[in-house]
Amino acid sequence: MTDIIITQHLTKSYKNFKAVDDITLHIRKGSIYGFLGPNGAGKSTTMKMLLGLTAPTKGNFMIDNMTFPADRVNILKKIGSFIESPSFYPNLTGRENLDIIRRILELPASSVDEALDLVGLSEFGNRLAKKYSLGMKQRLGLASALIGEPPILILDEPTNGLDPSGIHEIRNLIKSLPKRYDCTILISSHMLSEIELIADDIGILNHGKLLYEGSLEDLRNSARKAGFEADNLEEMFLTMIDKDNALRKQRAKL
Repeated sequence: MTDIIITQHLTKSYKNFKAVDDITLHIRKGSIYGFLGPNGAGKSTTMKMLLGLTAPTKGNFMIDNMTFPADRVNILKKIGSFIESPSFYPNLTGRENLDIIRRILELPASSVDEALDLVGLSEFGNRLAKKYSLGMKQRLGLASALIGEPPILILDEPTNGLDPSGIHEIRNLIKSLPKRYDCTILISSHMLSEIELIADDIGILNHGKLLYEGSLEDLRNSARKAGFEADNLEEMFLTMIDKDNALRKQRAKL
């Protein structure tokens, strides 16, 4: 399986603070890549760099053999994205909000109904966006990422605000997408149990540094060899983060 997204020494600094610190990622075509880390670890900043929303301080990346920034426009045509809390025109309906995106992307009119149906919003398409619940806004944001069936999806916390039933439904949808549409998904989430159920590969960030990248099974094997808890992703994640934080404290004292 070839890599469709590759970053090399990607770094984002703000004065003396490094939000993303020299990370190199390899995201395989057709895979679901779970991007994990505590709040402030650099996940959203990395995703924003891949979308051209903020410029790297150092390093570079390629998406589908295209380089940034030279091929920025062509890269963005291949990506559907959901970053943080999506914003919409409150006095337009969900359908009208999606239709704006459809027109920009020059997609057929039918793509709006298809996207609404995918995320379970068909019956609420004509409701004003300002009257949507938080969970419905999350679904509308996901619909805006899925419209036109892009080959790459970058999803930042897509199940925030959903009830358990909605989380289950969206998780199953995301899990099905690579086979249904031959797409690749980079997804971040604080719900590690959900990522464990859908991800092929895992990347773990802490303080902007990549602590681990590889398959979930390789992570389990590495945890066992190191004498760590390997029964579930959450325990492995917390152990890895705690160890890295302890090492940082030790280095700071030297």
